[in-house]
Amino acid sequence: MRLMMIGDIVGRPGRRAVKVNLEGLRREFDLELVIANGENAAGGNGITREVAQDLFSAGVDVLTMGNHVWNKKDALDYIAQETRIVRPANYPPGTPGSGVNIYETRRKVKVAVINLAGRVFLQTLDCPFRKADELVKQVRDQARVVVVDFHAEATSEKMAMGWYLAGRVSAVCGTHTHVQTADERVLPGGTAYITDLGMTGPRDSVIGARKENVINRFVTQIPLPLEVAAGLFQFNGVIIDIDEETGEAMAIRRIQNYE
Repeated sequence: MRLMMIGDIVGRPGRRAVKVNLEGLRREFDLELVIANGENAAGGNGITREVAQDLFSAGVDVLTMGNHVWNKKDALDYIAQETRIVRPANYPPGTPGSGVNIYETRRKVKVAVINLAGRVFLQTLDCPFRKADELVKQVRDQARVVVVDFHAEATSEKMAMGWYLAGRVSAVCGTHTHVQTADERVLPGGTAYITDLGMTGPRDSVIGARKENVINRFVTQIPLPLEVAAGLFQFNGVIIDIDEETGEAMAIRRIQNYE
């Protein structure tokens, strides 16, 4: 089977990039499942019901989240109800929504999607490594294909997670930094890996924000408000080929489209 994971969607430009690119990519590569990180999809910060539905209509099957998951006020109720959204599993017990769900492709292949958040330079959550152990064990009897979105800041933490889960899951793909890395590979045991999927959003920006605002913040050290940049956009992600019988990844390729 073949699936796609899309890097952090940022604001309206990111949503437009999905609409322009995804339909053609689904046809060209015969994609069976499309997973996208949507934690910045609503105005560059958080998710709303309307924005999520817009992305589902554009062809996204599953939305993963990250540290901005609760930034929109209606996210709490919506995420508690919407099974197509997976939020970081290592939030404390009682948090709305789920950190893992199992989905079925059109050919009836079951795919478990796990979302985890890192702890280096981010808020302190439960241990993502121990939570990964728990969830992989939980889903193994239900789905051979297991995919992990690890939303983390430090490349070392993401690499460590890749090696930690090598041979136990089909893919570990990093998100959060909005800059696509060039280290995609299949780790021993059949685990596709990339440190960061990149960003789907405004190209001429600083990780999605207007570059002038960000530069001024660095130069003046005044916390000026950030805005989603306008103009040209980019579409970043990966396509992964997986043996659906064994759950082992066979290939991973980067996607970088610009408009």
